[in-house]
Amino acid sequence: MNTRALGRQGLRVSAIGLGCMGMSDFYGPASEDEAIATIHAAIDDGVDFIDTADIYGPFTNERLVGRALRGRRDRVVLATKFGNVRSEDGKWLGIDGRPEYVRKACDASLQRLGVDQIDLYYQHRVDRTVPIEETVGAMADLVRAGKVRFLGLSEASAGTIRRAHATHPISALQSEYSLWTRDPEAEILPTLRELGIGFVAYSPLGRGFLTGRFRGDADFRENDFRRNHPRFQGDNFAANRVLVERLRTVADDKKITLGQLALAWVMARGDEIVPIPGTTTRKHLAENLAAADISLSADDLARLDAAAPHGATAGDRYSEAGMRSING
Repeated sequence: MNTRALGRQGLRVSAIGLGCMGMSDFYGPASEDEAIATIHAAIDDGVDFIDTADIYGPFTNERLVGRALRGRRDRVVLATKFGNVRSEDGKWLGIDGRPEYVRKACDASLQRLGVDQIDLYYQHRVDRTVPIEETVGAMADLVRAGKVRFLGLSEASAGTIRRAHATHPISALQSEYSLWTRDPEAEILPTLRELGIGFVAYSPLGRGFLTGRFRGDADFRENDFRRNHPRFQGDNFAANRVLVERLRTVADDKKITLGQLALAWVMARGDEIVPIPGTTTRKHLAENLAAADISLSADDLARLDAAAPHGATAGDRYSEAGMRSING
């Protein structure tokens, strides 16, 4: 597996990472044994970038990842996040970027993960009630204390990124980016390139939609949170199915899967971009990792731009409340 640099502070990670959220939350039940086996397989196949967050579960995903990394900790770059706050029963309590919460959240994550240091620590969502300089200042204290190596933000606006980076170097921004979420191209990616900050693309498969396997409500479990996403509902769902079929033509011509096409496209957008597709099985992991060996020609990229231009996707990517928490 080739590696890519995230930022200018020395952080390098595998060209594809592994998002672990779905192993514990949001998409319905998953086998913990298979999840751990999938993490092990990823590491054995050269993936050294493992992504989790305190709210996944809540709290259980960090523990699962911690168990999976026992005896393998020195082979991975471990990323986790703070800032979205949930209670033990899963209730959403808001966003917290206060310095005292930053310190408390980091110590709790270290304990759950069973490690002495977090390689990449993100603010999961920007707290609009706390100056970003105060939040990042507290994160910088964690670096000086040796608890964290590198800092990141998630779903932050260009202005916030600039202010944060002036407080302490930011190595990576994590935001949604895929063939059906091209919002970062207008302002975020140019800002990151100017400042020398890496980009970690979550949901590069469009929460699974870009694999082409979803055809209706019957494909989702009752507790799958995608049921509440505008892009997965009603007329939006139907319109987005048409978009996927346009992409399928390109994938079929290249004799690859839709998912591999989607991942190869994200990776082709820049050497500073690292996708972190999530999966709960070794079978889907192998399919995803094969995308690292796929090259897209200029003609391929032009066809994809025509098939899925910015704004082509029907519906917002989150509920109304979720949309208020992004671009902070």
